[in-house]
Amino acid sequence: MNISTIPATATVQFTAGTVAELKRIMSQPGFDPSHRLRIGVKGGGCAGLSYILSFEAPLPDDEEHVIEGIPCVIQPAQALYLHGMEVDWGTGLDARGFVFRNPNASATCGCGSSFAV
Repeated sequence: MNISTIPATATVQFTAGTVAELKRIMSQPGFDPSHRLRIGVKGGGCAGLSYILSFEAPLPDDEEHVIEGIPCVIQPAQALYLHGMEVDWGTGLDARGFVFRNPNASATCGCGSSFAV
């Protein structure tokens, strides 16, 4: 696993609500403490790329970050799409769940989980 020399806050930022929700998930019975929060993108979605946010086992070529106390992994080739992104935890009627605010996105879809660059 590669340790990034780029400060994690330069890549992705979490709001206080996101940190609280991720820590709640990590405190659940059966959570595997060897897993890391994978933050990434993949092809697909109505705007071209969609976000990945899941707890998984690290891969050998992952860059490891600690963001607000949350151990995270990012594939180096995907970091470009995530630079400066903020992840928020929405609890309102119009936005329930993780919300991605990505300054690199040239277009987003209505659900907010897919974007174009």
